[in-house]
Amino acid sequence: MKIQALTLALWTAHAAAAHAASAGESTITLGEVTVRGPQTDPLLAAQILTSVDVLAGDMVEDKHVMNSWELLGQMPGIQLTETRMGAESGKASFRGFNGEGYINGIKVLIDGIPSNVNSGNQRFIDMIFPLEVDFIEVVRGTNDPRYGLHNIGGNINVGTRQGGNYADGRLTLGSFNTREVQAAFGRESGGLAQNYFVAKQDSDGHRDHSRSDKYVLGGKWFHTSDDRRVKLGLTARLYEHDAEEAGYLTAAEMSVSRRQSPAKNANDSSGRDMKQLAAHADWQIRDDLLFSNRAYFNQYQDDRRITFTSYAVGNAPRQRRLWDETQTGLLSTLTWRAGPMLTLDGGLNAERQDNAYRRERYAYSVPTNFLGTPARVQNDEDYSLNNVGAYLQAIINPTEKLKIIPAYRVDRFTGSTRLNLTGGTASLQDYGWIDQPKLSVVYSLTPGTHLYANWGRSFQVLTGSREPAYLTPGQAAYKPSINTGKELGVKFKPMAGTEARVAFWQQDATDEVANMPSTGTTVGLGQTRRKGIDVQLTSRVTDALTVWFSHALQEAKVVSAYTASGASLAGKEVFSTPRYISNLGAEYKATPSLRLGVQGRAQGNYYIDDLNAQGKYGGFAVLDASLRYTISPATSLDLQLKNLTDRQYEYVWYDNFFWGGADQPMFSPAPGRSGYLSLNVKM
Repeated sequence: MKIQALTLALWTAHAAAAHAASAGESTITLGEVTVRGPQTDPLLAAQILTSVDVLAGDMVEDKHVMNSWELLGQMPGIQLTETRMGAESGKASFRGFNGEGYINGIKVLIDGIPSNVNSGNQRFIDMIFPLEVDFIEVVRGTNDPRYGLHNIGGNINVGTRQGGNYADGRLTLGSFNTREVQAAFGRESGGLAQNYFVAKQDSDGHRDHSRSDKYVLGGKWFHTSDDRRVKLGLTARLYEHDAEEAGYLTAAEMSVSRRQSPAKNANDSSGRDMKQLAAHADWQIRDDLLFSNRAYFNQYQDDRRITFTSYAVGNAPRQRRLWDETQTGLLSTLTWRAGPMLTLDGGLNAERQDNAYRRERYAYSVPTNFLGTPARVQNDEDYSLNNVGAYLQAIINPTEKLKIIPAYRVDRFTGSTRLNLTGGTASLQDYGWIDQPKLSVVYSLTPGTHLYANWGRSFQVLTGSREPAYLTPGQAAYKPSINTGKELGVKFKPMAGTEARVAFWQQDATDEVANMPSTGTTVGLGQTRRKGIDVQLTSRVTDALTVWFSHALQEAKVVSAYTASGASLAGKEVFSTPRYISNLGAEYKATPSLRLGVQGRAQGNYYIDDLNAQGKYGGFAVLDASLRYTISPATSLDLQLKNLTDRQYEYVWYDNFFWGGADQPMFSPAPGRSGYLSLNVKM
């Protein structure tokens, strides 16, 4: 079992940086985590010493979701933005960064590979299905030096299965004519490990005109040298998704039918193709020196045809948006355990983006006819974004109870855009070198009680294909928005089998913007302040019963800024940000063959406009239930009931764009009560 032996050796060298056994850590884990290696082992985040949560694969593999970002709804303090418009289905966010699309503050990685699109949106995460997941790791705050671009409020890393010998299958049938099949296969022999995954999902959708068809193919191949010091690997994924879009409803339309799709949207659709290819190389140079490298290629292509309003004047509401983005990059890290009291960890990264964006406008018709010649082309640009970054952190253990981690990161960006409609060109905003100092401290009062504090800076830069991200004629210069965060927390064990954590945090940003590259909309929020309290508890009450609870109170406000018309935004809440997010769950093993589960999620209302003048919407409280019956060691059945109480809730945004005729809330209703039955086979 060379793969497992080397990954364990690599993990030992890398995790020694944390020295967690003596100085403590702040990670809370839900489920059973398997130690594998530096790329896939969630315990590595313990060295970051912030609020870290890990959701293990056994809590994920038996869940049915239409989109993979929904899996994060089980985790503490996660806001799910459920747009549910075809392939543009939604995303996860936390720490007061909303999922509206304007403020993308969360970095996403798949097996340690950066997986955001240019705007920061999380579309690559849809390539992962539950049966392939080994763990999901969430790191909150500003003190993680490993990543720069999009790592404003924290990061999410989805680790998939690597190594092992298994053949698992899952067949699901359920509401809205949903059909899904997943198959995972792993073989490990000698120095070679192979993992394969395939999934197909079809559904008619919970609304009219919301059919969805998607599939994914994935493979992993890793080889370990005979001396167990070198591990080389290749990972590949291919994803395709074709979907209809039901369109947003007005309040009047929704009161008539929550499942309807207005006639104007009858031709709305989205098609998405994504690819990810990565090469991995880990070299244990010496027992105390580990060198890790990841080279990657990401491609994202999207064709979205949408109608926002039936207002007859102009062609702005009827759009076809086409993205074609390619990312190539490299991440290299070197970890040296100098001794029991000192470990040095440093890294370099480089990424090149070659992107294209085209936006076409179509004349008024019901439904919109996207097959004819567009009335006009508003955007047609080819643009590049280059990022070079580096970090260094020291893990210092002056005593067994104290751990200090100073860190420093720098990033630089360059790039250019070509405006194909005019032939004009422009360079990227000149941000210079963006400095990000960080500091973390943890002190172990007892073996089960750990106090921690951290301070750090992260940043936001503008994205998109033209102004304001690029210095087109007349465009003012922008400085990067610097986000300074601080956190004070305690993790403790109030009783056997129970872990709890309480954290107080605050993040202050300068020159923040709400930026929607697809519409060319940029709202200057100026100086903002986000702050909150996170309370979490997980407890194995008995051998049969496990419960977990979390409650996040948060506030995101503008400190100093003005609208384009001169109105002050000071004291206004950042739109689409609820004041609380709660989670409650329990799992009970009634018999060796029967397992019952229940989970409740709740979220507060939020303002939908920057002036906080249009009221609050979007709050909900939903309850899900599950049952697993084990027929044999190789076969089991899952029954999942979602939104058990048939709660009516929806995603809401404010349509006040320049095309007129709207200036009203627009709604995307969530599914009502639904059920899914799955057959699981393990060989």
